[in-house]
Amino acid sequence: MFLAPARLAWLDALRGPAALAVTMHHAGWTFLPEVWAEVDRRIDFGTWGVFVFFLVSGYIIPASLERRGDLRAFWTGRAFRLLPLLLAAFCLALLLAYAGALPLDPRLGERPLPVVVLGNLSMLQELLNLPSVISVTWTLSYEMAFYLVCVALFATRQAHRSAGIAVVLALAAVPLGLLLPRTVIGGRADLVATLLAVAVVAAIAMTALARGGARTVAAVVGGLLGLALVVLGSRGGTWQGVIILATMFAGTAVHRAEQGTISWRAAGLAVTAVPACGVFAKDDPAWAPALVLAFAVFGLAFALRGRAFPRWLPWLGVISFSLYLLHPLLLHLLPNLPLFLLVLIPLSLLTYRLIEAPAQRLGRRLSAADRPPPSRPPRTGR
Repeated sequence: MFLAPARLAWLDALRGPAALAVTMHHAGWTFLPEVWAEVDRRIDFGTWGVFVFFLVSGYIIPASLERRGDLRAFWTGRAFRLLPLLLAAFCLALLLAYAGALPLDPRLGERPLPVVVLGNLSMLQELLNLPSVISVTWTLSYEMAFYLVCVALFATRQAHRSAGIAVVLALAAVPLGLLLPRTVIGGRADLVATLLAVAVVAAIAMTALARGGARTVAAVVGGLLGLALVVLGSRGGTWQGVIILATMFAGTAVHRAEQGTISWRAAGLAVTAVPACGVFAKDDPAWAPALVLAFAVFGLAFALRGRAFPRWLPWLGVISFSLYLLHPLLLHLLPNLPLFLLVLIPLSLLTYRLIEAPAQRLGRRLSAADRPPPSRPPRTGR
């Protein structure tokens, strides 16, 4: 059966396979290590999956921000989209670890608990050199940095410059990566990590709650902090981190071109420059094919966006966040790959229906309640 193409169904059709690719990457190394080693030395499907996610976020997040037209509504929506399931997954991971069923990152016990909690709940832990409660949440740190920069551009009315930003970031990634091959925010800089996390959270709060010039200043400060964290704090190296940020802006450039606010030539330059500058960002022969394939598949899905998709593709996309967050926990609980998949997909559907969907509905209601009522023209006497 095929599903009639909704306006953004093609994005869900990308999210599902991307989540499964990351899932299979980790499951392959867990259950079929010898077989997966042969696959992984040719193409890193985990990298492919996360870069597809980054391109999708780049396309949809600025569109969501501009559709709302309100920074408080945007941050409220993001909080209720991500935090409820993230908190539930964190609690489940800690319970399983307490029961001895799940090994956690040993560095979690080496850093002060308040710093680790703040880093993980702000979703900035990867850029603050803090350990993650769930390993795959490192990608959320780059998503947060992207949100911060997008909000700053929106507040200063510079959001239309996404293609140029993608190209500049891609070109800057190479010399920055050579000059800063390792994270500057290193070691056990607990005070630095705490101050940076608090500063980001404060900037978000001010952006959501303040008005006028104070809101714009807070948004700009948040954007600068997000950019600085990517440049100075990327654990995989500055080159990789900046390419990730450039990838998201390349996705935005495609959205801008589709809307007619920039030329297709500018968008094409962005989506060409980013993989061209990123293929050597990691000394791994499987990295470059994964990066190039992610851009190619995103482009193909965009070209087919008016077509009908098999029902299971958008359906998997809807539960992709649950698939992504829960699969590292189940890897340690189930004995083989078929059982792992048989449990993971129904469990993800359950958490989507019980946690994600209700939280998103609540976030939409709160956002709507915060908006001022539409102004009415003054009544005139007769």
